[in-house]
Amino acid sequence: MRENKNLPSGFGWSQGTFSAQPHVDVPDGTYEEEHARQGFFGRTSHLYHRHPPTGWLRIEGELKPRAYQVAKLAGHEHGQPEFFLENSDVKIGIAKLTASMKIFARNGDGDEVRFIHEGEGTLQTDYGDMTYRTGDYLVIPRGTTFRFATQKPNTHLVIESATEVGLPDRGMLGRHAQFDPMVMRTPVLPQAERKDGANSAGEFEMHIKREGAFTKVFYPWNPMNIAGWKGDLTPWGINVADIRPIVSPRYHLPPSVHTTFLARNFVICSFLPRPLESEEGAMKVPFYHRNIDFDEVLFYHAGNFFSREGISAGAVTFHPQGIHHGPHPNAAKNAADKTTTEEIAVMVDTYHPLRPTAAAESVEFKEYFMSWKADQKR
Repeated sequence: MRENKNLPSGFGWSQGTFSAQPHVDVPDGTYEEEHARQGFFGRTSHLYHRHPPTGWLRIEGELKPRAYQVAKLAGHEHGQPEFFLENSDVKIGIAKLTASMKIFARNGDGDEVRFIHEGEGTLQTDYGDMTYRTGDYLVIPRGTTFRFATQKPNTHLVIESATEVGLPDRGMLGRHAQFDPMVMRTPVLPQAERKDGANSAGEFEMHIKREGAFTKVFYPWNPMNIAGWKGDLTPWGINVADIRPIVSPRYHLPPSVHTTFLARNFVICSFLPRPLESEEGAMKVPFYHRNIDFDEVLFYHAGNFFSREGISAGAVTFHPQGIHHGPHPNAAKNAADKTTTEEIAVMVDTYHPLRPTAAAESVEFKEYFMSWKADQKR
C-alpha cells in the first residue's frame, strides 16, 4: 500500500468551478466528490459534479452498494461466528451466545476482534478473566485459549484477522489521543485453579480452529490453569465510551482519523458521538467518494444514523471499490440544524476486495443500491 514514487506529488492542477478548500463552501449547484488514492492519504482530486454521482437509474452487474441485516444471522454453535464478508486478510461475521460456552476455544487462524453489540459476561482466557459489556471491543490474540461465560444473551460482531491486530501511530497528536493506553483493560488471574467448564462426561473439551476446521482436544482438568505470566502479549479490551474522537469544528475530517485498530491490508474505525462541524459553510455529512483502493464495511451499533436512511441497529452497509457512494439525499438537510452526532458504528476498510458469503445473501436488503433514487431529481 505504498504510493507510486514515479508520479508527481505536492502540487496539482485545476479547471472550472471548485471550492478553495475541500469540504468547505462547496459551490452552489455542485456536488463534491473526493477521488483519492491510499484511503485519503495519497494523491487526491476533488470533483464538482453538476448532478449527484449516486443518481443512477439502475445498475446491471454485481458491483453495487449493498446492505445486510446481519443481526438476523444465527451464528454457529459454541459462539463461533457466521461470516458474511471475507477475503484472505480478514473475515467479518456475527456470533451469538444464549448461555455460557460449553467448550473452550482457540483460534489458530488469526486474531479476533469481538465488538459486543449486545450482552455482557466474563471472557475467560489463559491470562485470566475480563468482564465485558455492550460496546466493548475485545482483542483476542491468535492461539489464546478462551471461553465466554455469559450473563445475558450475547451478539458479537467478529473481525478475524490473518495477521496481528495493533494500534495506529497517532503521530503529532500524541500517544494519548483517542484514548490513554492506561484505560485498556487486561485479564486478571483467578486466585484459585478453575474447576468450571467440564462437559457431561467430566472432561474439559477444547476446539482448536485451523484452516477453518476444528480439532477437539480433551483434558482431565480445566486447560486454563495458569499460575502466572509475564510479557507484552495478552488479550485486552476497551469500551467505546472510553474512546474520545478527534474532531474539527471547521472541517469535515476523513474517516481515517477514527482508526482504532490496524492489521495487514485493513483497518477498523470507530464512529462515535461527537460535536458536528459548526463553522458556516463547513460540510457536516460524508462527501461522495468511489473507494478506489478500499472496500468499506459499516456495522451500525446504536444511535441515529443521520447520513443513512432506512438503516437500523444491527445492519451492515457494504460499499465496494469502484462505485460511488455518499450521503443519502436528505442527509445534508437532516444535519443542517444538528450540533452533534449520536451514532455508534464500526467500520472495516479492506485493501483487497471482500466476497459476500451465502450468509450475507440470506439477509440482504436487495434494493439498497436504489436508496439514493431521489438523487435523480436533484
